[in-house]
Amino acid sequence: MRFPAAFVAILLLASPLPAIACSVAPGYRVPTNVELVADADLILLATVTDSALAPDAIPEQRITVEPIAAIKGELPAGPLAMPGWIASGAEAMLSNPYELKDAHPQSLAGACNRMSFPRGSRVLFFLKWEGDHWRAAGGPFSRWAEDVLTDDAPWLQVVRLYAEAAALPPGDRTAYLTARRDEYGSERDNPVAQLIATDIDRQLAGPNKPLREDLPPAPDDVDVWTISTKGAEAID
Repeated sequence: MRFPAAFVAILLLASPLPAIACSVAPGYRVPTNVELVADADLILLATVTDSALAPDAIPEQRITVEPIAAIKGELPAGPLAMPGWIASGAEAMLSNPYELKDAHPQSLAGACNRMSFPRGSRVLFFLKWEGDHWRAAGGPFSRWAEDVLTDDAPWLQVVRLYAEAAALPPGDRTAYLTARRDEYGSERDNPVAQLIATDIDRQLAGPNKPLREDLPPAPDDVDVWTISTKGAEAID
């Protein structure tokens, strides 16, 4: 029995990615930290203060955040509401303060982004302006919202550094990041400095690899029995 190649492609797209709860299109790349900084219209340090239903009967939970400082963009004059909910119990999980590469573990849930926050936590939000509201920047599995409980949190340090780099003329950014990497890397007995140097190195290496590769060109029809988790092949 043979099926059209388009049908096989749909089946492959629908198959789950290993170790994550939601799927993305072939070729999708999680943004690097430098790309995340560049993409955001507003990088906001804010305190999570409340939770309420969205206005106008929108079936969506909202959190309220109280602005503290803007790393990029203009500091809002008052509290903001955005999608999310207040975490409780085992769900009230703070970001690992020494993780600079991967997003909060809750991004691996169904929404592909972190949406649950402990009340009172200080969070660094990356936001895009869309029409008349703010939304999460970066796309699936990005570090769009990570807890930074102290002023010297490593994540806050590197985001400020990348925002400084983004403000430079394009031709000066690589040299700036290279110098800062070497500066942090020279602090051999400072493990946080080493973490930051390693993250800068990741940015200098360029874009992340795709989470899943683009689908290869398919023949006109495919034998359904050859479909597997590794792809599909046509057998003459």
